[in-house]
Amino acid sequence: MDFYDLLQNHAAVFLLLLTRVSGIFIISPFFGSMNIPVTIRAAIAFSFSIVIFPVVDGLGIVEAPASALMYGIAVLGELFIGWLIGFIAFMAFSAINMAGKVMDMQVGFAIVNVMDPTSGQQVPLIGSFLYNLGLIVFLVTNGHHMIITALMESFRTIPLVGIQPDSTITAFVGSLMTSMFMTGMKIAMPVTFSILLTNVGLGILARTMPQLNIFVVGIPMQLMIGMTMLSMLLPFYVLFLDVVFDAMYGNISVAIKAVAP
Repeated sequence: MDFYDLLQNHAAVFLLLLTRVSGIFIISPFFGSMNIPVTIRAAIAFSFSIVIFPVVDGLGIVEAPASALMYGIAVLGELFIGWLIGFIAFMAFSAINMAGKVMDMQVGFAIVNVMDPTSGQQVPLIGSFLYNLGLIVFLVTNGHHMIITALMESFRTIPLVGIQPDSTITAFVGSLMTSMFMTGMKIAMPVTFSILLTNVGLGILARTMPQLNIFVVGIPMQLMIGMTMLSMLLPFYVLFLDVVFDAMYGNISVAIKAVAP
């Protein structure tokens, strides 16, 4: 049986596979970027599904549900698996973006926004910089390859029409949200703490020298100290982002096992 006969005889199963692959292209970084037109993303997802379909089909015989209702439920389940993998990667970048927003507020860039082409919204300056830095680290460390590897591993752990979520996935998503918040605060903490010490010093200076216009001195000083700290910490941020992405890959493995049969 050649490939086209395989695809024709297993069209319903192929659609389930395509649905799981498409879930990643909805929300995950790089693959789900709004810079890539929807038609291009759909074409890539379809092409990738064709490439891996013989491999997935060789893992075991999969029978698509006979009834339309059960097949629709199976489609939603496959979409959820792909979306879950992309969502975990998205949460790692959300932590980076949150850290940038906190830094912007402390440094004084809260009202300075730039247009983010991926979302079509105004985003803070440092937040946009850290997000792009994180995306570069993600690609340099082959993060996009790891996402594809996680997707292939999901077919081995969770066969098509084999998803069985339980209460552990809900607890896992909650812990993931907490971890995202803590990671963002860890990234922002050095700059935030340096600005806090600067504000304490300016407060003491304002009490000892009332004639000094503290706003004229304070705002440029906060900006200078904040940007200096950010520049000094960039090499450490790159190393820390590598750790964040390693944790992201581990979280994807845990999530896949949580919905496995």
